[in-house]
Amino acid sequence: MKSISRDAERVEGQPMFKILAKANELERQGKSILHFEIGEPDFDTPPHIVQRAKDALSGGDTHYVNSMGVPELRETICDTTERDYGFRPGMDQVLVCPGANPIISFVMRAVVNPGEEVIVQDPGFPTYYSAMSLIGIKPVRIPLKEEDEFRMDPDEIRKRITPKTRLVMMNSPQNPTGAVMTRAEVEEVSEIAEEHDVYLLTDEIYGKMTYDEEHHSPTLSDECRDRVIMLNGFSKAYAMTGWRLGYAIGPVDVIDKMGLILQTIVSCVPPFVQRGGIAALEGDQGVIGEMMVEFRKRRDLIVNGLNSLPGVSCVTPQGAFYAFPNISGTGMTSEGFGDFMLEKAGVATCPGIYFGEHGEGFSRLSYATSLSEIEEAIERMREALEKR
Repeated sequence: MKSISRDAERVEGQPMFKILAKANELERQGKSILHFEIGEPDFDTPPHIVQRAKDALSGGDTHYVNSMGVPELRETICDTTERDYGFRPGMDQVLVCPGANPIISFVMRAVVNPGEEVIVQDPGFPTYYSAMSLIGIKPVRIPLKEEDEFRMDPDEIRKRITPKTRLVMMNSPQNPTGAVMTRAEVEEVSEIAEEHDVYLLTDEIYGKMTYDEEHHSPTLSDECRDRVIMLNGFSKAYAMTGWRLGYAIGPVDVIDKMGLILQTIVSCVPPFVQRGGIAALEGDQGVIGEMMVEFRKRRDLIVNGLNSLPGVSCVTPQGAFYAFPNISGTGMTSEGFGDFMLEKAGVATCPGIYFGEHGEGFSRLSYATSLSEIEEAIERMREALEKR
């Protein structure tokens, strides 16, 4: 009998979409559901970005382009990096991708062999683990601890480096916890990567989205010329999730091979989408600040609300738009809590275990929704817990 491949058997995907599907089914049955499971800003893409893409479509910019990205966008990325980070990469260090998600897999395929090891945060973004499983890479998990506000501890990395380590991954601000690493911690991770001659992938998709702590990047350690690879994109800070536009900056040899992988799988990113990206980077960056003012209000409201629930406690996230409350005091597992809140309160959350074994006992709520929905969700959750 025919069977699917071993690679297909291993692939895991993003489990939060299973929650979304279940929530949508309950909505079709007539139940009111408040959505906190998916990490997507509820803001519309700024009009000037949309208009640039429209103009490109109307102008016939709908054909194949350079698989590395149109030169104008890559040049703009270099300009933006110089403005925001203080160094200017070469255009041959830049790869434009269909979203930031594929970069995770492209980097691993370019620098890690099956059976070798990647150091990764746990809890962490599920795509990290799924990509490793698909390729046959061993994840070496760094536990993120609530008492450290979920920041990755460089000493834990040192303990786990082996001759098989090829790549260290860091994500700050972090999904699912909203943690932001300090400058000293980021610099030490860079030093560890250099000391052990391994690559360092820094996922900075939420880099423009911080509150009380400043974002720090390891890219300054080598300006992405030797071992540091930066993942970035437009989905979160510019409310462009559906545009599927991201980019990587890294050593020329790595970026070149990643470009060939992209070329093999998707040919190129649509040019009119890339024109929208140029508008995002060149336009008024105040739109991000306006969103962050609103996100701060939402953060404060949801954290205070969660801390008022019986059996629940929540540290204050310093970046992104996720709360990661400890729900162990309810006596439920993370999956049990998620099912309970969906079925009894009509609130869709994401179990912490979906983000790694060290996420057990926690839940993730994306507060990329309105203040009124946050207030209603807290009251629904409170009522459900009190009636238990």
